[in-house]
Amino acid sequence: MLSLRTAPTPSTKQKLSTTLRSWLPILQSNLESLSETLEPFCEANPLLQIRPGNERMDKSLPYHKRNFFDQVSKNSATEAIEALTLAKNSLYDTLYEQINPPLFPTPKSQEIAFGIIEQINEEGYYAPLSSWWTQNGWSEDEVERIRKRFAYLLPPGIGAKDMKEAFLFQLEDLDVNETLYSQVKILIDDFDSLESYSNEPYFSQALNIIKHFKIPPAIEFFEEEPQVIPDLFIFEENGQIEVKLNDSYYPDIIIDSEGMDESHNFVAQKLKDAKDLIDALEMRKATLYKLGLMIVEYQYDFFMGGAIKPMKLKDLADELERNPSTISRAIANKYIACNRGIIPIKNFFSAAIDEEVSNAAIKAYLQELVNNEPPQKPYSDAKLLAMIEEKFGVKMVRRTITKYRKQLNIAGSSERKKLNKYRQG
Repeated sequence: MLSLRTAPTPSTKQKLSTTLRSWLPILQSNLESLSETLEPFCEANPLLQIRPGNERMDKSLPYHKRNFFDQVSKNSATEAIEALTLAKNSLYDTLYEQINPPLFPTPKSQEIAFGIIEQINEEGYYAPLSSWWTQNGWSEDEVERIRKRFAYLLPPGIGAKDMKEAFLFQLEDLDVNETLYSQVKILIDDFDSLESYSNEPYFSQALNIIKHFKIPPAIEFFEEEPQVIPDLFIFEENGQIEVKLNDSYYPDIIIDSEGMDESHNFVAQKLKDAKDLIDALEMRKATLYKLGLMIVEYQYDFFMGGAIKPMKLKDLADELERNPSTISRAIANKYIACNRGIIPIKNFFSAAIDEEVSNAAIKAYLQELVNNEPPQKPYSDAKLLAMIEEKFGVKMVRRTITKYRKQLNIAGSSERKKLNKYRQG
């Protein structure tokens, strides 16, 4: 049995473009689904076997870099199995299961409770659409009486109208003495002026209780960001930036022609197909490695802590002597892991706001401004707009900044101010 292990050699000779086009799905596939993409080729070729590579450790890396790569490449076969076997109830399933006596003793109270659940948003807050209760002949007072009982449901704080009420709901579920309870309630009611109570005898204890409240109430039910497997690692070593393929996740292509007459037409053709498949895998590696080198060259400042600069697919395609559509496929669903996180390669090719500034650079600077803003006086969208326009010399509108802020999951200035007080105590 002959095992041909593909290697990440940057100097791999480029094959004819016709061969690359023949195996285009291999180039377009991400690492997570690469073995699956290769399966049809194996099914059509009795000489081929695919062995997944995601359990291997790349021994060519220094030990401390292996640890780094382990941290950013957390997807494993074991985790995949666990994800399938450990089913988790949704937020709404969890709530429906709790609508029963003695908290909701009558059919009417249960019906109203079910209606309230339908008005709870993904964060766990009660956000009704107009006067929905009138459609069922209920009064607002009836609905409110039932909604208050949600203070005793899980997750704590569910069904509250806002952050303060979610705090109060969670407070009701705690077993604390009356003095401390009263102090916590005072802090919640006057949350915007926490510092004015710093000399109260139970202030520290009360604030510590608030810090452990879960906000938003449904935070435990948020869908986790899908983990991704990066194709490239870019890291600093001895003052230089290095590019490394995530070779340990590449599958092994095994050719088994033992006992076969390799001069036979059928066997010879299948051997050629197998070698072509390995060539395609090599081209995938070589193309992505070269892309990594060029991204480092173009985006050196970014990897040293600066902003992303605008890049054009055509520029890289010309240097690689490839069609821009081929490069577009090569970067689709691919990621780079570096000391700034795991980043989609496509982010380095963001559409430019003008010839000098990319929207990715704007977003990066927006995030930087918010991270370093005065905690007690967060920047408004208008202020952020003015600072960004001054930094980049561009003209924008405030709604664009608001859109970028929401895309980055950054709360508004008033909400950030409240959260900053909560976090800092």
